[in-house]
Amino acid sequence: MLSRLMSGSVRNLEREYMCTVRLLDDTEYTCTIQRDAKGQYLFDLICHHLNLLEKDYFGIRYVDPDKQRHWLEFTKSISKQMKSQPPFTMCLRVKFYPPDPAALKEEITRYLVFLQIKRDLYHGRLLCKTSDAALLAAYILQAEIGDYDPGKHPEGYSSKFQFFPKHSEKLERRIAEIHKTELIGQTPETAELKFLQKAQMLETYGVDPHPCKDVSGNPAFLAFTPFGFVVLQGNKRVHFLKWNEVTKLKFEGKTFHIYANQKEDKKIILTYFAPTPEACKHLWKCGVENQAFYKLEKSSQVRTVSSSNLFFKGSRFRYSGRVAKEVMEQSAKIKREPPEIHRAGLVPSRSCPSITHGPRLSSVPRTRRRAVHISIMEGLESLRDSAHSTPVRSVSHGDSFMPRSRSHLTDSGDGTAVISDETYSPSDSVLPTPVAEHSLELAVSRQINGAPCSIEEEKESEAGTPSVGDVAELGADSRAAGSLQSAGGEAALSETEQVNKFVLSVLRLLLVTIGLLFVLLLLLIILTESDLDIAFLRDIRQTPEFEQFHYEYFCPLRRWFACKLRWVGGLLINK
Repeated sequence: MLSRLMSGSVRNLEREYMCTVRLLDDTEYTCTIQRDAKGQYLFDLICHHLNLLEKDYFGIRYVDPDKQRHWLEFTKSISKQMKSQPPFTMCLRVKFYPPDPAALKEEITRYLVFLQIKRDLYHGRLLCKTSDAALLAAYILQAEIGDYDPGKHPEGYSSKFQFFPKHSEKLERRIAEIHKTELIGQTPETAELKFLQKAQMLETYGVDPHPCKDVSGNPAFLAFTPFGFVVLQGNKRVHFLKWNEVTKLKFEGKTFHIYANQKEDKKIILTYFAPTPEACKHLWKCGVENQAFYKLEKSSQVRTVSSSNLFFKGSRFRYSGRVAKEVMEQSAKIKREPPEIHRAGLVPSRSCPSITHGPRLSSVPRTRRRAVHISIMEGLESLRDSAHSTPVRSVSHGDSFMPRSRSHLTDSGDGTAVISDETYSPSDSVLPTPVAEHSLELAVSRQINGAPCSIEEEKESEAGTPSVGDVAELGADSRAAGSLQSAGGEAALSETEQVNKFVLSVLRLLLVTIGLLFVLLLLLIILTESDLDIAFLRDIRQTPEFEQFHYEYFCPLRRWFACKLRWVGGLLINK
């Protein structure tokens, strides 16, 4: 009896596994689920734990052993999606940023979005001017520590908290000044609401960057926002396509393509290269889901999307949730007492630590303070042409590609927007997306030095000694020649790859066609040689060609097979 109970308990353990989900306030939710449980079951458990009804904006993210991020698909089994062994660790994150977070129905939803945007601000994904950065940080202080109290908050108290990847003493003083004078009396709910209203107006709101390279080899970050597709390159937003302009997204290996119709006869194709095929597929799936969520009117309009036009090749994917319009309509029907919110406060955490040893400009060497004293949070000040814009492959004869501003802002005639005085380079989060090795080395060197190099310093370091003009000019010429050679080589390589892929797809089609014809021929022979009494089979049997085939080919072949079978049977019996 004891052994039977033990064997039964072992079988139950094999059918169950532990799963830990890190929530947005850095607490952890641990549960035991069945091995065949789908992602929707785990997501519903978390939403029930949080008392969350407006849950369509959120998702569960995990990282595979190759450090590639993924969103958990709710329609598939969890164990089949995870490439590692249990117990599993995942994270709850905002997957679809609300176009207007302040208009969310429930306070609990706004609070969770507030935590996500605060996390984006800390990791450098949300960039803004210094004045906006100070106001956002002051809102966070007001929401999480309340009104300024001289007895509790000594001089320099704002420096004990880190809101950004790096900041200056001047910015810390400005944060404290706003918190002391302008936000007195605001409740946590009001401060969070003001924070969301301010963050929503920033150019990088809702950006979850994917590191890529353009056709010239220049690094870029691709992102999908509530308003469209964005490309961030250097310190500028070089492309912006509204969702109603994007017509198709596809990928082949590491290559990602975006097709768009900007004007009446203007068709645009943007091409980028991801670090790995897995990263490219993740980028494509994120784009398909975001386009369906923000662009479509009803979830019934969602269609299965193929990643390639080539025959019998490519991935197929279908977004399975509700779209933004349906989510807002459903939220309007919520009628219940507001759930109680347990705010975490500014406590040390994995992603947003409240510590004093964060990188500040006072620790930056004197030779570098000149270029970085404005702080990484400067940006979004003007619109002007980009010196490193991504080459665009256009199939029309119209003007060059000029992306427009966000739909809810005044459109601008210029195509690029400055997002920061520094190169857009979000810091690694707890769930990083793989980047190229040289990018990792650059990130590590920047963290060691205490602040990122400015664009001017990067140019000086590439050119050599900045005081020698000839050396700088020579370095610039060599870099220009190298970039032209790499661009031409990659363009030729891309064309060759396209031709090879087309030839392979044609050969694959021919082989499949020949195989199908052969199978159909065998099926026809079996039917005609059978005893089925069907009119069209009788007509075939009475033709001279069939009789000739039957007596000259089929019958001898059948006798030969029968002889071989008897011979094999005899050998087996004798053994």
